[in-house]
Amino acid sequence: MTIHVMKPDLGSEEAEAAAAAVASGWVAQGPRVAAFEEAFAASIGVEHGVAVSSCTTALHLALVVADVGPGDEVIVPSLSFIATANAARYVGATPVFADVDPTTLNLTPETIEPVLSERTKAVIAVDQAGIPADIDAIRALCDPRGVTVVEDAACAAGATYNGAPAGRAALLSAYSFHPRKLLTTGEGGMIVTNDDALAVRARRLREHGMSVSAADRHASGGVVLEQYLETGFNFRMTDIQAAVGLVQLKRLPAMVAARREQAARYQALLADLPGIITNADPAHGTSNYQSFWVLLPEGCPVSRNDLMQALVAEDISPRRGIMASHLEPAYADEPHIPLPVTERITNDSLILPLHHEVTPDDQERIVSVLSSALDAGVPG
Repeated sequence: MTIHVMKPDLGSEEAEAAAAAVASGWVAQGPRVAAFEEAFAASIGVEHGVAVSSCTTALHLALVVADVGPGDEVIVPSLSFIATANAARYVGATPVFADVDPTTLNLTPETIEPVLSERTKAVIAVDQAGIPADIDAIRALCDPRGVTVVEDAACAAGATYNGAPAGRAALLSAYSFHPRKLLTTGEGGMIVTNDDALAVRARRLREHGMSVSAADRHASGGVVLEQYLETGFNFRMTDIQAAVGLVQLKRLPAMVAARREQAARYQALLADLPGIITNADPAHGTSNYQSFWVLLPEGCPVSRNDLMQALVAEDISPRRGIMASHLEPAYADEPHIPLPVTERITNDSLILPLHHEVTPDDQERIVSVLSSALDAGVPG
């Protein structure tokens, strides 16, 4: 049987919760979304959670409420899923690519500073593969310049930063609940913030700019005529998704603990392969190991793609390393500074299977195939 690179950890309790939402007749944004928002915000330790349809819409909405628009620049890592850069374009701003730290794969003040300009309005700092970015250090650079720091915490639910949940240190943070994340609702996302005004506006804008939400109108018991205060969007989460999310949130600590055990096993098994580098906890936090990536040594006689093919030949499903947006056709015309770390990582890394169904025997088999292919210098 194929060992898949990722598989969502869903069970009967999630199915029952979704079925209960369907049976209730309230399947659009409603009371379960409100409950999920409250529970998720509490788990992070912030005042407000605003549930939306995806992390992409969360990033888009975060930039809107931060008043980022045409003429502005938004610094982003190229080494990220393309949605991070796209969010800047959605609001008419220009994404400006910065390089990343070779150990954490995240933006740092040192990689941001060379691309700061008078037009910089925001920085989107990504917690890549669940490794928390050093948001306090980034804010120390950006806050005095009036630059808003948005945390793309898409992968970071369950990670920690300076002893607290990752995502609470930025003005606005955006999470993903896509099936490749630990906590999934199928699709879905969340903005978290401690800013009351930003939360109110984000809630309004996600629902067409309505002054009163549909759920509040129904709960009022009277006639309520809404107004449309500004041009908004349809970025709502459904109650079916939120029902699943509430179950997943309760299970998140156990899921993180299991992944950290698996990651430690990989690290031990890979320790004997010369020059191999893997993701690990940074000094300022702990990873949830949303993904487990392996960086090949420089001058490796076997290419990343050949190693992936060797794994596929043994019914093991890897994935290429994290993409570099500036190398994609959609951004071919976007000028950028040299990004050597980004290009090395995207070309020479791969992601290994890591999820609840991967056994210790599976991990030993995966590393054995990698080792044999590296020793042979050709696909296994």
